[in-house]
Amino acid sequence: MSRVGKKIIIIPEGVDAQIQNREITVKGPKGSLALIFDPCLQAKIADKILTIKVADSRDQEKKTKMLWGLTRNLIGNMVLGVTEGFEKRLEIQGVGYRANAQGNKLNLELGFSHPTEYLIPEGIEIKVEKNIIIILGIDKQKIGQTAAEIRSFRPPEPYKGKGIRYVDEYVRRKAGKKAATEGAK
Repeated sequence: MSRVGKKIIIIPEGVDAQIQNREITVKGPKGSLALIFDPCLQAKIADKILTIKVADSRDQEKKTKMLWGLTRNLIGNMVLGVTEGFEKRLEIQGVGYRANAQGNKLNLELGFSHPTEYLIPEGIEIKVEKNIIIILGIDKQKIGQTAAEIRSFRPPEPYKGKGIRYVDEYVRRKAGKKAATEGAK
């Protein structure tokens, strides 16, 4: 049995969840999300409580147990996303490194000879405050993917720490050539 899959999802006030065939749609104040789940699972809504169960109780495959917990968490994130939304923060460190959000584009100056433009995906909102890039939206997966793509333009380097990093990320620093040669003497 999946410990995560057995947990119930309480649907808050103002959120509407519907199940048709194998697709669940969640609508809330911030928007709407949909998910098609595996046929080995069943979803049921009763009294604002959503439960996920294995379709065949004799099915003891590891894949089924993993999908059960995964599906429960994905639907839980959908409910949380349409009520509160999600946020990821990136920090830019480096002399002359800047970001500027204009319309559906994020303009980044990251020490290259040319500015880097990133097209903001639909359903994602980006704000820039000084050297912090704030990514907002209702789909947790899309926010994480967007943050990873922006970070990949200039990941933090280990010598001076310059680049784009998550706000809570720790970058392990290395000693440079000078420190390495002084330690050998």
